[in-house]
Amino acid sequence: MTKRAGEHGQRPLRAFVLDCEALSLAVRGDRKMIAWLDLAARGEAEVVTSPMTLVEAYDGRTTEQRWDWVISRLKVADIGKDEARQARRLLSDAKLHGHKYAIDAVLAIIARQQKGQVTIFTSDVDDLEKLVPESIVVKRV
Repeated sequence: MTKRAGEHGQRPLRAFVLDCEALSLAVRGDRKMIAWLDLAARGEAEVVTSPMTLVEAYDGRTTEQRWDWVISRLKVADIGKDEARQARRLLSDAKLHGHKYAIDAVLAIIARQQKGQVTIFTSDVDDLEKLVPESIVVKRV
């Protein structure tokens, strides 16, 4: 019989969702962000972001090798019409709109899809707290 996560001392599954600033910090070698990536490398957590965050975070000053190393340690969520529709509804419910909130709404949808303890690392705490339930931790980077 196999053990389920959380039984007999096993750690519950953890997921970390990175916004642009969190991903940029990881690429620049920020110690705290690298520690979160190391948890993922050891199988203790999953680190997730959106395809748009990859585009937004890349600034050209980082070597391809460094960029690829960080990207290899995270999962890029698949985003399609259903997720876009859900993000649009989140924005509407929060009475937000426009490009300023679009990627945050997609990250909120990604966070809602994760299992276990979910933490979003972001520079936009106020915006994301409006888009996720209280069960998801929103942590400032």
